Order: sequence, then structure tokens, then C-alpha cells
Amino acid sequence: MLKHRGFPGRLPGTDFQFTIRRASKSGAARLIARERHADRRPGDRRADAAFMAALWAHFGAEPFMRGNLDAGRLSWLFGREVVPAEEPFDPQCYEAMLRIDVARARASFPDAFDAEAQA
Repeated sequence: MLKHRGFPGRLPGTDFQFTIRRASKSGAARLIARERHADRRPGDRRADAAFMAALWAHFGAEPFMRGNLDAGRLSWLFGREVVPAEEPFDPQCYEAMLRIDVARARASFPDAFDAEAQA
């Protein structure tokens, strides 16, 4: 399992996890597209936005390997802002390649891309 060095491990001051420490002996947790409802808690929304900002800062528009990124956090974005970068795609593989759908991510998380405009 590839460990993304320099990627934040969690949202500061919370228990919202962004990465995992070690690979599971039973294999990677399956990525699924989770439904984000309008009534989600503000903390959950902040975690999604911070995770998207970290993905953008770390990888940009280039394809990236899933590696040690947390499956639960990725699943909130999977199928919309984060999409498979290869066919066939294995949702239970640490080596699976993903990419950010930039247009959709900018529409969903405009603040995650503000730092780019200010730089």
C-alpha cells in the first residue's frame, strides 16, 4: 500500500480521518458512492471540504493511487468529485487509480479551490 507522504492524516481538531496507518490483512475496504444529503452535520461538510482541498493540493488534476487514503472519506466523494482513472476499476484495491473530476469538484467545493486563486 502506497503511503501518501505529506497528506494530512485527519481534519485538525477532530476525529475525521483522512488516511489509514496500515493495510488490512483482509484487503482494502470497498469504495462506494455514498449519498450526501442536504441535512448532513456541519462537521461532516467541513471534513468533506477539507479532504477535497487536501486532494487538490496534493494531486491536482493528475491521476493518483488510492494507497492509504481512507475508504470511508473517499466514499463520500466517490462517483462524483473523485472518479476512477482506469478501466477496469477495482474498488477494493489499494493500487486503484483515481482522479478528481475538476469541474464537478469546483461546483461542489468552491472553497477548496480558493487557495489556488489567491496564490
